[in-house]
Amino acid sequence: MMRVRHWCSFSLLALVIWTGAGRRDNGIAAAFVQAIQQRAESPVTLPNKDGSLKFCVLGDFGTGSRRQYQLAEQMAILHGRFKYELVVLVGDNLYGAERPQDFQKKFEVPYKPLLDAGVKFYASLGNHDAREQRFYKLFNMGGKLYYTFSPKSTIRFFALDSTYPEPEQIRWLEKELAASNDDWKIVFFHHPLYSSGDRHGSDFRLRDVLEPLFVKYNVSLVLNGHDHFYERVKPQKEIAYFVVGSGGQLRLGNINRGSGITAKGFDTDLVFVAAEISGDQMYFNAISRSGQVVDSGVLTRRKTTRSQSPGNQPAPHGSTQAFEAAFMSKR
Repeated sequence: MMRVRHWCSFSLLALVIWTGAGRRDNGIAAAFVQAIQQRAESPVTLPNKDGSLKFCVLGDFGTGSRRQYQLAEQMAILHGRFKYELVVLVGDNLYGAERPQDFQKKFEVPYKPLLDAGVKFYASLGNHDAREQRFYKLFNMGGKLYYTFSPKSTIRFFALDSTYPEPEQIRWLEKELAASNDDWKIVFFHHPLYSSGDRHGSDFRLRDVLEPLFVKYNVSLVLNGHDHFYERVKPQKEIAYFVVGSGGQLRLGNINRGSGITAKGFDTDLVFVAAEISGDQMYFNAISRSGQVVDSGVLTRRKTTRSQSPGNQPAPHGSTQAFEAAFMSKR
């Protein structure tokens, strides 16, 4: 019976588009067709194992809008049955003014149930964020624009400032990545190296600088925002990339379906991502404002062989030198 309802909905919308009623914006209509198809799929269940690392990813969220609060409510509902311990913020944490009352309205109030439960938020900064946010205690940045932390043995996160990626930061990143022997290396920052967004899309200059380091030092996962939708990118050089930029903002129908890099995209509602790392696998659910799981799956971390280990590879092409040429001017 469920399959029949999905087929009828899909057929009706297809008929509307074919007859011309949908010609006004076929891109948005196509996105709704995709949303209908996604409902028919059975999502991968988060295993909720003892001892695993459970976390969420949120980006481009701090609007203070009703929609932001509704997505925050879904995050609290999930925490009731899936006790994640941290939330990674991929930038644009506050839009507009950043007075104390704005931090309350756009962060402290909507996520109060999570904060009260002891969930820690770890922020990176986006192009809409004042750099002074690094001193805000609840963002756990320790006064730093870029930093690293390890919530569990064998798992390490690296937060970057992609709006002002100065040479000192690139040198710091390479040093930290090289020093890390963790199985899981996860990097998060605002501007995506890979994105199918019509509004922004992939940041090629940043990719030239960072991707060689990610490949050389065995990064498994990269988390970004900036484009206001959800996209899971097809693995690039064995690295998983996610764009999670619709925590409070949404750019309806903005995914370019012809980019060739989208494994899964959702640009019709707000989304956050819940994830669980257990051993060599990471389970994930992308969850919308209505509580619908719009994407899910299992990733396996990259594993370094002897020939791929940092000590046996040439220096990445460009790294700091490429940065000097690409980023001398303010972004």
